[in-house]
Amino acid sequence: MAHDPDRVGCSSSSSGSTKRWKYHVFLSFRGEDTRTNFTDHLYVALIRKGLKTFRDEEKLERGQSIKPSLLEAIEESRSAIVVLSPNYASSTWCLDELQKIIHLKEESSLQVFPIFYGVDPSDVKKQEGSFAEAFKRHEERFTQDQMKVQGWRDALNKVATISGWHSQNR
Repeated sequence: MAHDPDRVGCSSSSSGSTKRWKYHVFLSFRGEDTRTNFTDHLYVALIRKGLKTFRDEEKLERGQSIKPSLLEAIEESRSAIVVLSPNYASSTWCLDELQKIIHLKEESSLQVFPIFYGVDPSDVKKQEGSFAEAFKRHEERFTQDQMKVQGWRDALNKVATISGWHSQNR
């Protein structure tokens, strides 16, 4: 029987079930930073390699919450590429995606590949530079929900500890 890259064995106590992934890759990125350059090129390269890749095409409005369909696309993906750019943390949408990605990495077999695009990984981990500015605004905006902000901080800290690619000055 030929190997099917879309089929992955899942450990299950009740059966040896398999899961069929809808996407090979989920792309998480801040559109205003990378959509028309790096992420577009990455998306095209992934498609050319035959990888089914999810990339949200919608422009997000400030204050809009993440759509359930995006969370579902993350769940239906075998891996996630997180393009961490200078304004990534300013988007609550990106942070919600990242939190879901990290949760699935810890709870299932989701593979996560961070790309540090124009940012230093230590700024992501410690929330310094543009990340510090974004979190100052989030803390002011979400005064009644500091647990949400802390969850985003934790997700950024965790993604920064995953071995990835650093594209600064390239």
